[in-house]
Amino acid sequence: MNSKSRPVTVGRTKTFPCSYLDDEQEQLMVLQEDVIDSNLFEQLLALGFRRSGSMIYKPQCPQCSACLPIRLPINDFTLSKRQKRTLKNNQDLSWKIIDHKTEQQYALYERYVNTRHHDGPMFPATPEQYDSFATANWMQPLFIELRLGDELIGVAVTDVLPHSLSAIYSYFAPEHEKRSLGSLLILLQTQIAKMMQKQFLYLGYQIDESRKMNYKRDYRPHQILTQSGWVNEIKIKNQ
Repeated sequence: MNSKSRPVTVGRTKTFPCSYLDDEQEQLMVLQEDVIDSNLFEQLLALGFRRSGSMIYKPQCPQCSACLPIRLPINDFTLSKRQKRTLKNNQDLSWKIIDHKTEQQYALYERYVNTRHHDGPMFPATPEQYDSFATANWMQPLFIELRLGDELIGVAVTDVLPHSLSAIYSYFAPEHEKRSLGSLLILLQTQIAKMMQKQFLYLGYQIDESRKMNYKRDYRPHQILTQSGWVNEIKIKNQ
């Protein structure tokens, strides 16, 4: 990672109801910078920040610390038996990487959100809402497309940084739920990170208490960001 650093300005949002945990209030630290480059963003990822669209943020909730930044060390990552089955069961699919969003991607996203997340903050899906979190005015993400024949059935929006990949969001055709496409898209990102010789894949926040956000520990070994820095999974188990 670039050893050079510079001060940045951050602010705080007002508290608002948490999207993942009932009865909790959420508050964010938000970066207030007009100019961001990939090196600075990668340093911020290592400090637990994420991006949503052009906004860079980090949970700083008054009464809760459930959001745990999680990343996979790519050279150490090992497939579980279930993950091996997921890859084997999807050998009939193809994938490719493109550097721009398409109307077909959005149509799939709209169907995914309106079917699977109609009770969440992203409903109802709109093109403006999709752009507001998937793309940034200072970075162009990659779009990993998953296809069954000519049919687009999955997309992973991914940022490419000097030493890592950052998984922004994945979505897939609801009728293919039994294929475990969400898991497959993460596994594809680990493969692509290895091909690109990246050190880490950042997966965002692990929330153990949330049914929708507690799956990321299934990818091992992983590292969790604590007050003492990034800690390997085995050390966490021994604490």
